[in-house]
Amino acid sequence: MNNNNIDRRQFLKLFAGGTAGAAALLTGCKKQADNPAAEDYVRQVEPPVGKMTYRTNPKTREEVSLLGFGMMRLPTKGSSPSARESSDEIDQEMVNRQVDYAIEHGVNYFDTSPAYCQGLSERSTGIALSRHKRSEYHVATKLSNFAPDTWSREASIEMYHNSMKELQVNYIDYYLLHGIGMGGMESLEGRYLNNGILDFLLAERKAGRIRNLGFSYHGDIEVFDYLLAHHDKYQWDFVQIELNYLDWNYADEINDQNTDARYLYGELQKLGIPAVIMEPLLGGRLSKLPQYLATELKRRDPERSVASWAFRYAGTPEGVLTVLSGMTFMEHLKDNLLSYCPLKPLTNVEMQYLQTTVAEQIVGLETIPCNDCKYCMPCPYGIDIPGIFVHYNKCKNDGTLPRLKMNKQYWELRDKYLIGLDRAVPRARQADHCIGCGQCEPHCPQRIRIPREMHKISEFVEALKQNKALNTED
Repeated sequence: MNNNNIDRRQFLKLFAGGTAGAAALLTGCKKQADNPAAEDYVRQVEPPVGKMTYRTNPKTREEVSLLGFGMMRLPTKGSSPSARESSDEIDQEMVNRQVDYAIEHGVNYFDTSPAYCQGLSERSTGIALSRHKRSEYHVATKLSNFAPDTWSREASIEMYHNSMKELQVNYIDYYLLHGIGMGGMESLEGRYLNNGILDFLLAERKAGRIRNLGFSYHGDIEVFDYLLAHHDKYQWDFVQIELNYLDWNYADEINDQNTDARYLYGELQKLGIPAVIMEPLLGGRLSKLPQYLATELKRRDPERSVASWAFRYAGTPEGVLTVLSGMTFMEHLKDNLLSYCPLKPLTNVEMQYLQTTVAEQIVGLETIPCNDCKYCMPCPYGIDIPGIFVHYNKCKNDGTLPRLKMNKQYWELRDKYLIGLDRAVPRARQADHCIGCGQCEPHCPQRIRIPREMHKISEFVEALKQNKALNTED
């Protein structure tokens, strides 16, 4: 296949390799329907220009904006606030406007991947960034060779070169092995070691076509530890990890296959490796706290949004190079700029309050740890997996799950849950249509046992419809 003439159809074939698992990673654009009218944005002020907080890359001595623009949840056309389903076509004009506004306010780190937005994020990012001087931005992308059909040296190198073409650059500032830990050591060996691709990338770094080489981590801690144990050989320039005030101490309690951010960040600090932070909001969950927690945070600082607490938490540690955010809407971008233009670091007391008092209460809610990343999509049977989880979690957070018939509000809550579910997710895409094929589960960064959770929610919904007693709290 000619690298210079690869079209979208050929690329998707190369990337997905005909497997449903890899195709699942090609969905990522956030629907504009997920934009509730947040009170935090009603009186939003304009963020100041020239006040961005920067961190210094210890290797290159370049300044990197503390806020990084994640190009995974790009705005799409044809969506409406009342419907989750909408067009998958990226709104390039809006992407351009957001990138221009971000650069104007000091953002210079833009993170994408061949896997995002059905394979179109790199192209959209390249269009937006190419309108600016190359010296104004750092671009990060990944070798997202998840499908076994793309594990060969030739296919992986083709993906690497295609990224440069789509991004319209002749070098990549930050290049990552994508999602190491997913699939364990076997996947690491197949994707990067046995085929010589990691050696190829090290040579590309030496040649200057990759300025910084790192990896993003999800899943098996053995892989993370292995790569750090070989830091003398690979000289990792940065590592991307999930860090927020819930995952700091409770990642492994939310899911026993996860690792606490405290350990991940601590191991990087020992080696002096800068951390790039993903999921500071856990896919938005930390901006949609139960009302009593949100009220307490607003009481402590009325001028700041609930989300800003999570962003300031993620940006306060000195070993953090940049904090990524998928900012679908201009309101999100402005709010995050307000958090980092400039950063007002949290005090030790505030850090402890978030990672203990607030985190403990969130863990106690026992919600499904879905970040709405859509790595599980598309489901071969059309089920809207993240949509089902988001609706369930919202009701759980709000304390509106209908549970006990003796509760005088039961019938009202029951009707609201069922009506809300039908509005959020079309009936043909709800949990009762899950056959338990399990194709989604290996691709969930949070290691959710998706078929099991679908079955539980399906039983819960059916019990509501049949007016059966619901006496459990799990």
